[in-house]
Amino acid sequence: MSDTDTAERTADSGANSRDDEQRTDGTGDSGDGDGRSGGRDIVVPMRLYKTITVFSTLIAVVSVVVGFVLLDAATLSISFLRRAITGVLAAVGIGIADGVLTAILAFLGLAVIGFGAGVYIVGTRFRARGMGKSQEDSNEESDNG
Repeated sequence: MSDTDTAERTADSGANSRDDEQRTDGTGDSGDGDGRSGGRDIVVPMRLYKTITVFSTLIAVVSVVVGFVLLDAATLSISFLRRAITGVLAAVGIGIADGVLTAILAFLGLAVIGFGAGVYIVGTRFRARGMGKSQEDSNEESDNG
């Protein structure tokens, strides 16, 4: 293979990607109908968009609340949850040091909060067909001064 063949293939692939960009309409939907647009947003039907939005927000909020309850149990030795956990472990016959239990609860609390944030971030990548792109992605000039 010569250098000119490589250069021609590179030029052809660039032309193909420009053709793909030109095939998208104003809503960002590609012509092949696979539901993907641009790079970040995923276009879905309105019913699925509403379902994703509701449940991702619900999971995120519940995760943050549960995460903070776990952090509270990690920092307070008089917490109801901490006493319940130590009681259950003592009933089973497992003894655990306070420092270890604090570290485990703190790690679990942060992990649950991180999980909720991740679910919310993934949920925000979806948009319904016909919804405009975000203002950051649009090429329009702002009218606010």
